Amino acid sequence: MRILAECNNALRVTKAMADMDDLLAIKFSVPPAKYVDPLGKINPRDLGREQYKLDKLEADRKLLLDVLTATYSDLTLKKNYHSLLDRSAEMVEFIEYYYTLLEDEARNRTIRRDLNRQIRQQRVHAKTVTYDTDLVIVRLKTQVEDAALNAEIQSRYIGNWERARSEQHQQTIADDERPPNTVIEAYKRRLDYEQRVHTEFELLNNIIINETLEKVESWMNKYDKDMEGIDLKIQIKRSDYENTLEKRIELEETIEKHATLIKDWIKFKEDREAARLYREKMFKAAVIVQAWWRGLLVRLALGPYKVAKKKKPAKK
Repeated sequence: MRILAECNNALRVTKAMADMDDLLAIKFSVPPAKYVDPLGKINPRDLGREQYKLDKLEADRKLLLDVLTATYSDLTLKKNYHSLLDRSAEMVEFIEYYYTLLEDEARNRTIRRDLNRQIRQQRVHAKTVTYDTDLVIVRLKTQVEDAALNAEIQSRYIGNWERARSEQHQQTIADDERPPNTVIEAYKRRLDYEQRVHTEFELLNNIIINETLEKVESWMNKYDKDMEGIDLKIQIKRSDYENTLEKRIELEETIEKHATLIKDWIKFKEDREAARLYREKMFKAAVIVQAWWRGLLVRLALGPYKVAKKKKPAKK
């Protein structure tokens, strides 16, 4: 996976250019979103873009690395593979969710088609009703124009008569209501004063409530910032732990190799010493045997140590 990810320089450059916004956000310490829908950034009308393929490739590699790391960690620390089972269950749930979305999309497509048909029917019905209503309105306009002149004459006469009668009644009512009006005005002034005091108290309470809400909001913002900082520290500690775990695994492998080499070297020295002792023992044994044999030959005057007999002079 490291070879696939790091040896294709052109693919890495293309991926870096596609993820430039995210890389800039990481550089300037912009906190990432808590949840990002993987399908939210995809345009259904442009599914053949190179960026989507790169994102899919990166997501697959990251998923594989995460699954392998979590599985190896569980096998090493807990001697089980629950993380692999959990990831498999999550993938099955995602696939079922996507199948559900496809079924909902097909169902919504059918409903939309039915609604469009109903809208067309309603539009045709509205056009027919509008045409009939226009005919009725034209007919009523002709009747209203004839009745408007008669109504204007009658209304002018009736209006003058009603105006005279209303002025007469208003004067009578004013004469009867003048004494109570003074009392009503006094109560109105008192009510206005009470409402003004109530408004001032309400304004003061609103100011206090707003200040309290501002303090609560500031503390909530501080809490959110602190939680984001803690999440960032947790992520940093997690990455440090993963790096340390990888280094520890590499050191364990190196120590095992060194132990194997040391055992091989000790065995080689023991075998070499045993061979040297064997050769030395055999050499001493051969020297002893040869010395014994030479002494035997010398004592018995055999072989090269045999006493030569003097030749008798030949007879003339």
